[in-house]
Amino acid sequence: MTEKSVFEPANPAGVPTLNPPVTQPVDPNEYYQPIPISRSSPKRRRMGMGCGLLVLPLLGVLAVLALYFFAPLRTNILILGIDRAPDGSAMGRSDTNILLSINPLRPEVKMLSIPRDLWVNIPGVGENRINTAHFFAEIEQPGSGPRATLETIRVNFGLDVPYYVRLRFDSVQPIVEAMGGITIELDQPTAGYPPGRHTLNGEQALAFARNRSGTDDFYRMAQGQLLFKAAFRQMLNPASWGRLPAVAAAALESVDTNLPVWLWPRLGLALLRAGPDGIDNRTLDREMVTPFTTSGGANVLLPNWERINPLLQEMFGQ
Repeated sequence: MTEKSVFEPANPAGVPTLNPPVTQPVDPNEYYQPIPISRSSPKRRRMGMGCGLLVLPLLGVLAVLALYFFAPLRTNILILGIDRAPDGSAMGRSDTNILLSINPLRPEVKMLSIPRDLWVNIPGVGENRINTAHFFAEIEQPGSGPRATLETIRVNFGLDVPYYVRLRFDSVQPIVEAMGGITIELDQPTAGYPPGRHTLNGEQALAFARNRSGTDDFYRMAQGQLLFKAAFRQMLNPASWGRLPAVAAAALESVDTNLPVWLWPRLGLALLRAGPDGIDNRTLDREMVTPFTTSGGANVLLPNWERINPLLQEMFGQ
């Protein structure tokens, strides 16, 4: 047997070596080709930058519009219906008090009518009917009636209502006349009208809103809400849009508000999206009050807050 040289590395069969066998050198240019790099022209780069500059302002505008139409989530407004005082001033009582809450995001529109004879604490006056808050404030300082009523709502109902819309009752007639009349649907005999469809002129609509013959203030509140929804539905009809300028002119003659003009489109859009059938209209019903006669002989309604507060939370809670 021939002995291996001590300098010859051992390599038993099947055992790989750490160093691979030497092969022919590889030319990298044979297997790898240069990748062409395309360069955009200055004109194309300018177009891309221009598109980016256009997108950023557009996103900003969309963000502002989203905030405008959808925040804050809820806007509370008090609608006051005022009878003129004998001297023609606005010192009358607020015989209609409707809390209107609009949430543009959902959209959601809610109305709660408050009885005018509700016996509450009026700041600076004491206990009295809620409809006298406007009257007493106007005597002290003309024009302060709506603010005093808003404060009365806050103290008694615990609701933050920053805005008001004050409407004179005698303005119902010219507004309805400008609309060309108003059509109402009755499910039961109401204010002397049988069930069915009736078109009222301005004088008839005003009498319908004020009517209390054979009924009480709860029916009167329901009649007022019925007229509101009927007018809303009618003005949404494209056939009535030609009358909008005349209706607006009649309303501006007898309506005043502290609602900022910039809020009008947002709330108007929410009303349009909700539609008349999307309005949740309620009243403080008989189970939420207790009839009471004051020491002076006045018939009033004591609020039952244990029943009223859950309704307030349901309708106006965030």
